[in-house]
Amino acid sequence: MVLVLRYNERMPLDNASRRRQKAPPPGETGQEALYLRSLSERQVQVHVKLRDGETVSGWIEYFDDRMIRLTREGKPNLFIYKSQIRTITEHGRDHRKRPRRDEAAQPSEEGQ
Repeated sequence: MVLVLRYNERMPLDNASRRRQKAPPPGETGQEALYLRSLSERQVQVHVKLRDGETVSGWIEYFDDRMIRLTREGKPNLFIYKSQIRTITEHGRDHRKRPRRDEAAQPSEEGQ
């Protein structure tokens, strides 16, 4: 009896049908809407960097699935399409680690 091995040959369709196909990740997780709602309710000052490099500041008064309304003091309000936004960052947000409130309230052991 002769055994012939063939490499790079397609596997039978039976094995392919046994494998489970992974579901694609969801297109919408709802996290964007939750974050924008939080910014809007708290009227947090934000910097919106646009695709063309321009940065505008204000707070998000309104948003929907395609655009945001940026309210600015002393300047015209803007309706900005989300497709034109590169990033939204909270104004004055410091990315360095800060001590937690309960840690800051306790006197240090070193000074005593």
